[in-house]
Amino acid sequence: MTGAEALVSTLADHGVTACFANPGTSEMHLVTALDHEPRIHSSLCLFEGVATGAADGHARVTGNPAMTLLHLGAGFLNGGANIHNAKRAWTPMINVIGDHAVPHLRYDAPLTSNILGLAGPNSVWIKSANQAGEAGNLAAEAWEASFSPVPGPVSLLLPADTAWTEGGKPGKARTRPSLRAPDAGRIAAAAKAVRGAMKPVILINGTALTPAGLAHAARLKASGIRVLTDTFFPRMARGAGLFAPDRMQYFAEGAMADLEGTDLMLVAGTQVPVAFFAYPGKPSVLVPAGCTPLVIGGPETDSAAILGALADALGARASADPAPLDLPGLPTGALNAATIGASIARHMPEGTFVSDDGVSNGLPAFLMTGRARPHEWMMLTGGAIGQGLPLALGAAIAARGRSKVLCLSGDGAAMYTNQALWSMAREGVDVVNVIFVNHSYRILNIELARTGAGNPGRVADDLLGLGRPEINWVKLSEAQGVPAVSAATAEDFDAALARAFTEPGPHLIAAHVPAR
Repeated sequence: MTGAEALVSTLADHGVTACFANPGTSEMHLVTALDHEPRIHSSLCLFEGVATGAADGHARVTGNPAMTLLHLGAGFLNGGANIHNAKRAWTPMINVIGDHAVPHLRYDAPLTSNILGLAGPNSVWIKSANQAGEAGNLAAEAWEASFSPVPGPVSLLLPADTAWTEGGKPGKARTRPSLRAPDAGRIAAAAKAVRGAMKPVILINGTALTPAGLAHAARLKASGIRVLTDTFFPRMARGAGLFAPDRMQYFAEGAMADLEGTDLMLVAGTQVPVAFFAYPGKPSVLVPAGCTPLVIGGPETDSAAILGALADALGARASADPAPLDLPGLPTGALNAATIGASIARHMPEGTFVSDDGVSNGLPAFLMTGRARPHEWMMLTGGAIGQGLPLALGAAIAARGRSKVLCLSGDGAAMYTNQALWSMAREGVDVVNVIFVNHSYRILNIELARTGAGNPGRVADDLLGLGRPEINWVKLSEAQGVPAVSAATAEDFDAALARAFTEPGPHLIAAHVPAR
């Protein structure tokens, strides 16, 4: 057994079932090891950012880490944005990074880099298997580390000579760490604080956004606590029959106005909220004056259990049944984010996974689907756009044969990782891609005004606009094997979406919406 075979078989022994790969010369023995491992489904991605985003999506659906296969430090850097997003989503992920043979490193070949230094900041664990005999055990350790103490991406370097050298052996079996249980002292303190508060809120994320967690959240709402989610979350169960929490507003001034008068902010499964960016004269920490923040469990905890324990401590009973299914009628007229949202609510099948990278056009679709058929909504947590298509790819492979996947992406965001379309076609996965085509980085036009950077001139318009030349999304999609249509009216979009959801395989709808 080679070092590469020990690494791959050990990950398979621990339940890893998917590898998203963009290999190079240093990874050839890992490629052949994957060829001999039927328990892992390997997918070629034409760009490393697709591979890492797909691994994130796969893990969000299954709850288990997927493996990526990256080529040296340069390959890691190409995939770095979506590794950053995965870290912010607390997603377990195992990045296997090929490296030069250890004796070759001293010659400083053109692709040599300090991979430990490059990958370390976005890895919750990182080591290099410099000998074949340790590759298996380090693979097992990496798998375990991806879950604890806070789940996230790990990086395991495999030098080429370790990969090809015999002497590898399977790693010792590890036990999956559990999320931390509620702390009785914190629960008691939180219950006491709630009883003394006039306008308490609780900010939730993590397992609190599962159906079981939302049922406990509904109990807290019925007992007088306002329930908020983070602005962006990894995954939330939504739709008819489920409690729908409020959502923290994105812009700082809107969030602070919404929280005005709040005197207690409990936090479960996340952290005290902060603004995405600093703005002149606006706050960074989104806690109003006179409000006491109280963290009763961070992302390392089972927040659903925390909500249940707090509801019990308060004597909160089950709340009234959530709102029933309520589907909108056929939207007509101009195509915009709201009419798109109405069509999605009408046609989205039960159990759909939604990958939301819609940027400025994503919110109306989110609001319109609150009482649609039950589904799961996955969001861009780290702010690095270009996650939507890869996340949908990984989710669709994980949910193959049982659920549709819907990807919502801005045209600027989708251009970061449009190579994911090719992998969708190759895999034949059931993904409906909706691209909001407005020929603009619209969110940046909004932010230009908010930051006080002045009135845009020709250069600013060029740096924020995508319309010169216009991107033909139908041709771009068809060139990569994904059938595509354009829609410019609400009726056209509704008909195209209905067809796409009923047909197998990937589809793309270029939805032409206003730029401003």
